[in-house]
Amino acid sequence: MRLCYFDAFSGISGDMTVGALLDAGADARRLFEALASLNTGAEFRVEKTKRRGIAASKFHVTGGEAHTHRHLAHILDLIDKAALPGERSRQNARAVFERLGAAEARVHGIPIEKVHFHEVGAVDSICDIVGACAALELLGVEAVWSSPLNVGSGTVKTDHGVLPVPAPATAVLVEGQPIYARGPEMELTTPTGAAIATTLALGFGAMPPMRIASVGYGAGDRDFSDHANVLRALIGEGSGASEATTVSVIETNIDDSNPQVLGYAMERLLERGALDVSLQPVIMKKNRSGVLLRVIARPEEQETLVQLIFDETSTLGVRIHSAERRVQPRRFVDVQTPHGAVRVKVSGDGSFAPEYDDCRKLAQAAGVPLKQILAEANFAYLKNNR
Repeated sequence: MRLCYFDAFSGISGDMTVGALLDAGADARRLFEALASLNTGAEFRVEKTKRRGIAASKFHVTGGEAHTHRHLAHILDLIDKAALPGERSRQNARAVFERLGAAEARVHGIPIEKVHFHEVGAVDSICDIVGACAALELLGVEAVWSSPLNVGSGTVKTDHGVLPVPAPATAVLVEGQPIYARGPEMELTTPTGAAIATTLALGFGAMPPMRIASVGYGAGDRDFSDHANVLRALIGEGSGASEATTVSVIETNIDDSNPQVLGYAMERLLERGALDVSLQPVIMKKNRSGVLLRVIARPEEQETLVQLIFDETSTLGVRIHSAERRVQPRRFVDVQTPHGAVRVKVSGDGSFAPEYDDCRKLAQAAGVPLKQILAEANFAYLKNNR
């Protein structure tokens, strides 16, 4: 699978995204032809420049219609009539604007149909979003991932006055995603960039396993003194693992809880989305016997699970750290045993295991030992997959 990873260590904006993808090898002539078919009257060029000594591409949109206040329906109509390089790029561009429209509607407390796009409805923003989606298509990208977003800090001037960073629409768009603030006090992630990243990215965290084919840098408007103001795009082929992401590891030592309470807490944590939960006997200070509760969670679910730990156990504090996770591809195959159907989990390297819950239910229903159902499922899988 062809992948794109956005490294947003200096934030992300629409023009930075297009610049990075052009720098990574997207065909500029074909991209500019696609953008011209929007019939906005704009002209396009890409400038080779540097940010803190790093060679990068700066995407420019000039001219175009003076009218900058558009409704969502008008923008979607422009996209539908344009000659874009593929249907996926059209669908992605529509999805980005629909997500952006929903965020603006929520910020202003009005129906999405009544949203007037101000800054993001300008010709350059329309071309940035459509250009990013078209460039990904020209590069053959099938899946997008992103690092956590550096949103910046301080304030930003908008049509609604001076507002804190992240701007209201940006704050809505990045809800549930990992963000941070580092560098100069200014807006680093714009609403346009946030809409592109949060709509197209399958996940935010560590770079997925990939063989890099090309790297591109998209330049931001300003050149900072402390870091290169660029968005990096890495294009390549997936290397086989179906999941590679950053996870939160939540731990706490407990020495005063009933084992049944801890068992119940484990069940609740798994029900609420924990990727894994373990209970490990430990010897604590003063030679007290205790239990180490360890939870592996998606970063966006971290705080929910921490609160659940506080609610369901006697602990007064937890430790949290980030870790990288790699998971092999897996699929399920249904097999028929003398006592019913069982799902068998098959990994990318060919190893397999019957699903415990399925075997447990059949064993209880038939009144036979669990090990018998497990053996029947293993035999059925091997018989069908020799």
